[in-house]
Amino acid sequence: MSSAVIDVQNLRTYFHTEEGVVRAVDDISFRVDEGRTLGIVGESGSGKSVTSLSIMRLLSSSAKIESGSIALLGKDLVQLPEPQMRTLRGATVSMIFQEPMTSLNPVFTVGAQVMEALRLHQGMSNAEARQRTIELFEEVGIPKPQQSVDKYPHQMSGGQKQRVMIAMALSCDPELLIADEPTTALDVTIQSQILDILRRLRDSRGMSILFITHDLGVIAEIADDVLVMYRGKMVEYGSVLDIFRDPKHPYTKGLLACRPRLDSKYRLLPTVSEFMATEEVTLADGTKDVRVVEKQLTDADIERMTTHGRGRLLHPKSELAAMGHPWEEGHHAPDTKAVEEGATPLLEVSDLQVHFPVRRGLLARVVDHTKAVDGVSFKVYRGQTLGLVGESGCGKTTAGRAILRLIEPTAGTVKFEGVDVGSLGSGELRKLRRKMQIIFQDPYGSLNPRMTVESTIVEPMNVHGLGGNRSQRRERAAALLEEVDLKPEHLRRYPHEFSGGQRQRICIARALAVEPEFLVCDESVSALDVSVQAQVLNLLKRLQESRGLTYIFISHDLSVVKFMADMMAVMNGGKIVEFGPSENIYANPREEYTRKLISATPDDDIEQICQRSEEREKRRAARA
Repeated sequence: MSSAVIDVQNLRTYFHTEEGVVRAVDDISFRVDEGRTLGIVGESGSGKSVTSLSIMRLLSSSAKIESGSIALLGKDLVQLPEPQMRTLRGATVSMIFQEPMTSLNPVFTVGAQVMEALRLHQGMSNAEARQRTIELFEEVGIPKPQQSVDKYPHQMSGGQKQRVMIAMALSCDPELLIADEPTTALDVTIQSQILDILRRLRDSRGMSILFITHDLGVIAEIADDVLVMYRGKMVEYGSVLDIFRDPKHPYTKGLLACRPRLDSKYRLLPTVSEFMATEEVTLADGTKDVRVVEKQLTDADIERMTTHGRGRLLHPKSELAAMGHPWEEGHHAPDTKAVEEGATPLLEVSDLQVHFPVRRGLLARVVDHTKAVDGVSFKVYRGQTLGLVGESGCGKTTAGRAILRLIEPTAGTVKFEGVDVGSLGSGELRKLRRKMQIIFQDPYGSLNPRMTVESTIVEPMNVHGLGGNRSQRRERAAALLEEVDLKPEHLRRYPHEFSGGQRQRICIARALAVEPEFLVCDESVSALDVSVQAQVLNLLKRLQESRGLTYIFISHDLSVVKFMADMMAVMNGGKIVEFGPSENIYANPREEYTRKLISATPDDDIEQICQRSEEREKRRAARA
């Protein structure tokens, strides 16, 4: 066995709060050997990030490493004095944090922030540090590195900022790189590029990587070994092939099953609760713990999830033929239907354009325009789900907001139930907003932290004069919470008291409070754990069926869009480059851009995992 770069034994990290002791990391052990990647996977709150912060000794004042050892190249980091620990950070062990925008200082150029580490740990002069930074930027694939070193964080895209963080972490040639959710907020194509960079740098430098994520699909792409964590505990540990081929713990089985896959036949996604239940137990010292009880997914359960639920609703057959996707009997599921010929679309968008002015100079004169949406046209029929998919910057979110006139279009028309939305005055538009609602990407950012859940849900009822008196509105808010699988007693709580998935359910309840007919779901699950994402996707499908809702579902993840959408529009550069039934586009993509999105989706097929593992072993043998 090769020597361990890091060896963690019986690590316990607890938070001491006013409510009591929180066992964030509770007796975990693992090792990462030279040139290998260990993936740590689990939901938010499982202890993944606290594990990495324990290694880096960057814990908050309320946290303490109670016991255990962290041996980095033979040195026990738990016992190491802070001055010595400071010399190791960045030089021997470095970290890529989850959110690059909050990790980069907005008042310094990105180059200056990388050069600081080089001057501190390598003793380089300014000129040497600048030249080395340019080389690092080139190595991680930042375009025009000579110019990019002088840019500020806000002048770079999310993918470019993450590459800067990688360059900074690699600047001093660390033996161990800790990557904490480095691709969570990125498009699948950018995510694929970042994973490629990390794999290439690991293999070329012989570096070890500790890769933290909630997505087992990403783990399948990059990891050699996998550690699965649940509520601070290690529930499964083994090679990536063993974990995917034969998972032992019900939590691992649930995480693997709940990911929407491009080739999945599920209409309702399995969730972790289908594989396990939990029971609270009292330990000998009086503290509370959770015991996992395994559940079996039966054939009846699988049949229910693959056959129950609404079938797909496609455009009229004449329109399908005109777009090059003619209706063929026997090529669709038995309950797939086409809208009747001559039906009026609920929403009709024609040549929609949204151009943003580019201003320069002392007087901020308009010198150009950014064409965020450039001539988009489509129809959505009542009861349908249209998926808008594409990379960040393709115009999908701008199009969704322009439809609701949250952004004023530059040109084009949007008709809802035959009414031109662009011609409405403020009073008429407010009335129309009862029928057209939006669910935003960030549930915490879209909820007022000073308002209770009750106030949040009741407010739109007050605005539109719905629900009767105060008591009746409160009863209606409680019923809405139950409809989105929350409890009426949650009405008096505030947003910070809920998890991300619960906050998104509150946002859904608020949108439903005015009884809308049409919802724009703008990246509404992209910030959620895959297990919570499955629950919210199932909820949206159930609500659509019970309430007869119509959706525009916006996402960068083609597998999620395919699962949700009847029809799919692929956007690139402000234009729709491909349009048709979602299953047809996946089975036979016509555009190279669509094929790129499909190929960038993480692949956890066993054969692919075997092939990647064999290739990694060959590269290691060649390097040795």
